Amino acid sequence: MPTIFSKIINGEIPCYKVAEDENYFAFLDINPNSKGHTLCIPKKEVDKITDLDETIYAGLMLFSRKIAKAIDAVIECERVGVTVIGLEVPHVHVHLIPLNEMKDATFQHKVQLTAAEFEEIAASITAAIQ
Repeated sequence: MPTIFSKIINGEIPCYKVAEDENYFAFLDINPNSKGHTLCIPKKEVDKITDLDETIYAGLMLFSRKIAKAIDAVIECERVGVTVIGLEVPHVHVHLIPLNEMKDATFQHKVQLTAAEFEEIAASITAAIQ
């Protein structure tokens, strides 16, 4: 059975897409720790990051870096944190979280955004990707 992330990739569930290429997909987290919290995923559905083949793993990290640089360019933050936890959805995902305080990284502090804010953030990150 496809994961929620595979359904997002396939357009079965809407998202605020930031970027996509042949192998990877990036979209805003709908329950963000901070403004600009983005998820980067491989299109190939794999549960654990250690189960990715080396090429896909390395590509995911390079793709995530490109997205993190764009986030850093448009979202006011001290830095963009990178974490892979993967307990919520059995599909590898890299969290890119704009950080200003340690609480932004805890997954216990969430921010509420309107649909218009999500759309604006996604568009600004997309525009900043080089």
